[in-house]
Formats: sequence, C-alpha cells, structure tokens
Amino acid sequence: MLKLKVKFRTNISKTVNGVHSIRGRDIAELISTRSFSDVIFLLLRGDMPLSRERRLLEALLVAATENGIEAPSVFIPRIAASTGASFEAAIASGMLAVGKHHGGAVRDAAELLWQKKSPAAIVADFSKRKASIPGFGHKLYKKEDPRAEALYARAKALGFPCAYFKKARAIARLLEKKKGKALPLNVDGAIAAASLELGFDRRITGAFFLLSRIVGAAAHVHEELLQANTYHRLEAGDIISE
Repeated sequence: MLKLKVKFRTNISKTVNGVHSIRGRDIAELISTRSFSDVIFLLLRGDMPLSRERRLLEALLVAATENGIEAPSVFIPRIAASTGASFEAAIASGMLAVGKHHGGAVRDAAELLWQKKSPAAIVADFSKRKASIPGFGHKLYKKEDPRAEALYARAKALGFPCAYFKKARAIARLLEKKKGKALPLNVDGAIAAASLELGFDRRITGAFFLLSRIVGAAAHVHEELLQANTYHRLEAGDIISE
C-alpha cells in the first residue's frame, strides 16, 4: 500500500491509548453528560456554552430546518432520491445546492455585520455598486421574515445585547427608505446575527444553515422513499424552447 507523507496539525481531537478526546474532553464523558449543542460549541468555538447560549443556538438551528418543498436544498434531494440514488447521496445533493442565493448568504451577511462600517455606509456602498445586500429580502416574506423576527425576540428574551441584530435592523430600515419598499432581514441574516452574538468566528457561520437544513432534507428524502416514486421529470409543457 502506498503511504502518503501528509502531516496535519490539529487541536480539535486526538486518540491516545484508545481514548478519543475532543478539545481535551473524553468522548465517552461528552456522550454521558453533554448535549449535541454543547459539542457544537466545543468544536466550533472551543469551549462549553452558558445556558442562554445553548438555548439561542438551538433556536437558531430550528429556524432553517424546513421552509417548504420548493426550496432547492429540499426538492433537489427529493429528485435525487427518486432516481434511486443512495440516501446519503440525495442529502449531499441538497447541501451542494446551497449558494449565495439560497442559504449561502449567511457567511457573507456575517462578514458584513462584523465589519465596523455603519449601516448607512453599508447601504451607500451596495447602492453605489447596484448590488444586493446579503441577508435581506425574501421572495415569500415581503414585509418581515417571521423566522428572523422570532430569532431576534429569542435573543432579546435571553438577555443578549443584540448589537448585530440592531445593526441588521438598521440596515433594513435604511433599505426600505431608499428603495421605497421593505427588504426585511431574512433568516440567513438573522442566523448570521445570532451566530455573531454567540461569539462564533464569522468565517464559520455558514455551517449553521447546513447543520439545520440537513434535518429537513433528510425528512423529505425519507418521505420520497416511502412514496416509492419513480424519478421525477419535467413534462413537455413545463419546458419553454427558445
């Protein structure tokens, strides 16, 4: 067998004498005493959460689990499952469908909210470039995204300063004033704000939409398998030839 001489350096985990540890914590002890949310903090932030931090993370993860079969990260896995692809491959197809127009705006929104620029400067900059601000606006929720509002309310109720939420909401107000129509903070922007409130590195915030949506996608793939559909294909009337 060819052995590759590749060396990695990590502080995340190690196995010594048959004992596996995550950031110095025995995996068996974590299984016995800690929740999945706790281990997310341990892995992604490097420490254990306070009670209110755990509760906000859990609310954040609920927010993006499911938003209808029409979402690309849901209907694409169903199509893949209907072809006979494995359960795992079908789920992976949905995660690969996440991009800047669907779910992938979380990290860009976090980068924006993390910057020291004022809301006015941010709106002016994007307006000058005629670009959309990540984390704002939604095809379905024209006035407000109830998921974003619920996350903000939860963060306030748990006693967080909500500085990133307040900045995001100020951007939304300025956008409405400039555009003459509401472009509310959406769930991507709210997840970004909540992630920053929780002290996560802005570069890792994109993981949260994936962690959340994979559960909803799994439910849809399972339903597709139970329905035993043959693969879905477009009808002739659904195709516009040019």
